[in-house]
Amino acid sequence: MRRGPLKKTIPAADDAPHAPGEKRSGTIQSVAIAARFLNVLASAEHELALGEVARRTQTGASTAHRYLQSLVKEGLARQDPASSLYDLGPAALSIGIGALKRVDAVEIAAQHMKALAHQHAASGGVAIWTDRGPTLVRWYRSAFFSINPLALGDVLPIDNTACGLVFQAFLPKATIDAARKLQPAHFRGTAPAKAVLDEVRSSRWAEKTSHLLSNVTGQAAPVFDAQGEIVCVVTTVTDLGQLKTPEDRDALFRAASRVNQSTGGLPWQGA
Repeated sequence: MRRGPLKKTIPAADDAPHAPGEKRSGTIQSVAIAARFLNVLASAEHELALGEVARRTQTGASTAHRYLQSLVKEGLARQDPASSLYDLGPAALSIGIGALKRVDAVEIAAQHMKALAHQHAASGGVAIWTDRGPTLVRWYRSAFFSINPLALGDVLPIDNTACGLVFQAFLPKATIDAARKLQPAHFRGTAPAKAVLDEVRSSRWAEKTSHLLSNVTGQAAPVFDAQGEIVCVVTTVTDLGQLKTPEDRDALFRAASRVNQSTGGLPWQGA
């Protein structure tokens, strides 16, 4: 009789073997495994049966049952008395809300953009929306590529920048139209077509070359909060010819993905 491959299971902490002389990592294995269960419940699209939790955590059913019941006892998980399905509990919700209260999306984004400017041939920063349009509240000049016209506090064109396109894709049209009227005449370009904004909205990415300066490319990506609302935009300016590798080319996209993970933003998709 042909057998399929055996499923690897993770032993409970008190069952985990230790080789003679093996140094412990300094962490508590049972806590690490419990965190795995919480992460599975948090990322699930609906309540889960015991067997499904065991499968997703790569544990045996008995181990999964012990951990889940322990989490239920502490309020970190709950079990529906009618269906026996598991979900996050009230204590987990309280912890999540507490974490969200401490999230400062602009500061998180700024840390990533400062590192990006130091490591790549691209200057960049963070823009928030004001009544006059995208406004730079953090700006970091790269030692490898820098342009003088952009600085902290500058207001960017709505239609002629990648940053402006991203804000247009995720803010109400009335908000955009009101700011466009306040921008200087030389800022104003042609409002993008619906298809352009649909693409930005889908990819969560915008890029424009030679829009303000010849051969200079602007890139931009949104940062969301846990409710899926845009908080700020991370943006760069660069000469694509100075970017040596695909990793340099995609540096902003990767930074935006990490920022959104930290802010609880939307699941990242895109270019």
